[in-house]
Amino acid sequence: MPRTVTVGLDGSPESRAAAEWAAREASLRGLALKLVHVWEAVPDPIAQAPLLGAETFQHWTERVPREAAEGLRLRHPGVEVSTEQFAGRPAEVLAREAKEAELLVLGSRAMSGIGGFLVGSVGYEVVAHADRPVVLLRAGEQAPDEHTKDPAGVPSTAAPYLPVVLGLDTDSPNEELIDFALDAAVRRSTSLRVVHGWNPSPYLSYGVPADLELHRELARQQAAALTEVMRPWRQKFPDLPITEESRYGSPAGYLVDASADASLVVVGRRHQRAPLRPHIGPITHAVLHHATAPVAVVAHD
Repeated sequence: MPRTVTVGLDGSPESRAAAEWAAREASLRGLALKLVHVWEAVPDPIAQAPLLGAETFQHWTERVPREAAEGLRLRHPGVEVSTEQFAGRPAEVLAREAKEAELLVLGSRAMSGIGGFLVGSVGYEVVAHADRPVVLLRAGEQAPDEHTKDPAGVPSTAAPYLPVVLGLDTDSPNEELIDFALDAAVRRSTSLRVVHGWNPSPYLSYGVPADLELHRELARQQAAALTEVMRPWRQKFPDLPITEESRYGSPAGYLVDASADASLVVVGRRHQRAPLRPHIGPITHAVLHHATAPVAVVAHD
């Protein structure tokens, strides 16, 4: 059975923005779009209340995905749109649905005054446990936001896409992560910007005088390592513009800065084998909360 681009929908502005992005992504990938609406059972005393009878609640839960699907079909006529409803814990249902999806898309509220995400408990838990890539979108995300500005200085879907940004750890580069970012760039006919932030060992950072020559040598080594990691990928995608940027400093801060001029930011998360509390790693956690572009989290070994 072909995989779909699946999106969690609850009727909120952020989930509607996620659905619009998911429809555009489904079109880029030539896949169907699946809207998943999860509702938690209402306790009997509440369901029987005069203002929220069982029939009223059922009507509302059916109306949200139906109207969303109708609108998406009108705005994206080339995309096949289906809906499915489930009762249960949203995080568990969405993580389960992600297993059958090409990727899962979720909405996340914008943080007032900061311009980043407010990742709720559901989104955090899904990202931490989903086996497939998960993309998070802010409320208010618009299609032109992913594109460069037109001659009048206005972002436009008629202009080229902004670059795809990939956060890469040269000590443990993962092929699945790199391939996802490259594929996203190719589908958007844009460039790939590979970002690597590094810090020297604490033994070299504390208790010794600053050594500019040592710092320059470390910088050369880090840049060379990044070039070596990307060498086979350049050969595999000879027509794709790829830039490599290795800088001293916080990898998370570097990625957040790069997100301001990106159509998509791609970061990794190691598979969590033990049934512990959700954990996605400090760099991915920071990027999810503060990036200003859509963020794709790719789980890998």
